[in-house]
Amino acid sequence: MSDKIIMNYTPTFDKGYKPLALFLADFKNRVLSSQHKEFTIVVERNDGFNYIYKLPIFSAKSKINENFFIVERIVKTLLWLVGGYKIYLSGDKPLTDLLKDAYSPDGLRSFDYNFMANVYEKSFEVIYVENADDLPKFKDTSINIGGHLNGCRIGFDAGGSDRKVSAVIDGEVVYSEEVVWFPKINSDYNYHYEGIKDSFTRAASKMPRVDAIGVSSAGVYIANKIMVGSLFNKIPKKDFDAHVKTMYIDIAKEFNAPIEVANDGDVTALCGAMELKDNCVLGIAMGTSEAGGYIDKNGCIKGWLNELAFVPVDANKNAIIDEWSGDFGCGAGYFSQDAVIKLAQNAGIVFDKGLSPAEKLKVVQSLVENGDKNAMAIFEDIGIYLAYTLLYYCEFYDIKYVQLLGRVTSGKGGNIMLETAKRIIKNEFPQYSAIKLMMPDESNRRVGQSIAAASLTEI
Repeated sequence: MSDKIIMNYTPTFDKGYKPLALFLADFKNRVLSSQHKEFTIVVERNDGFNYIYKLPIFSAKSKINENFFIVERIVKTLLWLVGGYKIYLSGDKPLTDLLKDAYSPDGLRSFDYNFMANVYEKSFEVIYVENADDLPKFKDTSINIGGHLNGCRIGFDAGGSDRKVSAVIDGEVVYSEEVVWFPKINSDYNYHYEGIKDSFTRAASKMPRVDAIGVSSAGVYIANKIMVGSLFNKIPKKDFDAHVKTMYIDIAKEFNAPIEVANDGDVTALCGAMELKDNCVLGIAMGTSEAGGYIDKNGCIKGWLNELAFVPVDANKNAIIDEWSGDFGCGAGYFSQDAVIKLAQNAGIVFDKGLSPAEKLKVVQSLVENGDKNAMAIFEDIGIYLAYTLLYYCEFYDIKYVQLLGRVTSGKGGNIMLETAKRIIKNEFPQYSAIKLMMPDESNRRVGQSIAAASLTEI
C-alpha cells in the first residue's frame, strides 16, 4: 500500500490519520498506470434493491493484498451505507475468495456478517459471478418521508446521553426539552419504555390532543419495528424480541396516535431539506455516535441504512478501534463525542474520574468557550476529518448540501469545525466547493431532530 499520500492538512492530535479518500484516489491512479482490470461489486438488500460499484484493480497476482485492502473497505462501506445481505462479485476469483473468508461467521468481518443477517433476517452470502453480464441489474427505490406539519404532533429524538422531545402545533414549536438518561447501560427494558413514555407525556400535556408521533432514533427500523439499536445493547435478546422490537408502536398505542420511526441520520437530512426547501442533502448527526441520512434529488430517502458510524474513513490500520464492531478507522471514532474525548486525551487534557462521555464533551466545549488553544485545535482536527471524509462520501452520494446536527456541533467548537472543513474543501477540492456545509441555529443543533421528527407521520 502506498505511503506517498500528500496531505496539506494534518490533525494536530492525530498525526497517524490517513484519509481513506486519498488512499482510494492514489490506488486508482496507480492501478490505471499499470496492467489492470475491472472489479464489480453488487450489494443487494430487501426486495432485490441493490447498489453497483465498479473499481479498477491490479491484474498482477502479486498485488492481491493491495487489491484486497481497498476492495474490502469499499464492500464494508457499501454494506453500512446501503445495507445488504447478499454480495455479488465479478472480475477476480482469488480476490473474491479472500472477501468471502473475511465476510463469514468466523472471518475478519464476522460482526458485519452477523449484523446484516440479523437486520434482514436472511442468510448472508458472498457470490462470485464469472461473467459480469450475468450480475443482477441495477434496482433502486425512493421513499417519501416527512414534511407534514399539520395538527398536533410529538417529535422525539432518542439519543444515547439524552432524549429530546418537542410539541408542534401546525408547524409551530410550542414546547421542547432535553432529559438526561442512560439507555446504553440499562438492561431493564422498562427503563427505556418508561423514559420514552415520560417524554411523550410531557409533550402531550402542552397540546389539546395528539394527532401524530414521529421518532428519530439511532439504529435500523423496518415497519416502525426496532431491528437493531445501540440504545438497547444491554437488553437480553429474549427481552429485546419480546418487548423492545415493537416498543415505539406499543407506546404510541397508549396515546392513540399513528407513529413513524426513522433513523436519526435520515431525520437530520430531512431537517436540512425542510429548511432549505431543496434536495440532495446529506445529514450528519454528531452525538453519542455518528448518524447519517440522505434526501435524494426527488426529495425522498432511498431505503439505505446510512449507518455512517461503521463506514471506514481512515486507512491507518493502527487507528481507533470501534468497540462494538472491532474494526479500525470507522466514522464513530471521528464524528462523535468519543472523537472529542480521543483527541482531548491525545492533547493531554485530564478528565475527572467518573465523568460520563457527555460530561467529558462538555468539559472540552467549556475550554473552547474560554479560549483554550488545545481545545480549539481539537475541533479544528474534527474539521479536517470532515473535509477529507466528505471527499469519500462523494464517491457514493450526490451531495448539494451537508446538514450538521448533534451535541458535538454545539457552541464555538462546532463553528471552528465547520469553518475548518469549508476552508480545506475550498483550497484542496475545488471540484466540490459548490457543496454547502451548514448548521442550524444553536438551539436547533440540539433539538432540531425532534422537531423534524414531528413531521414524519402523515395524518
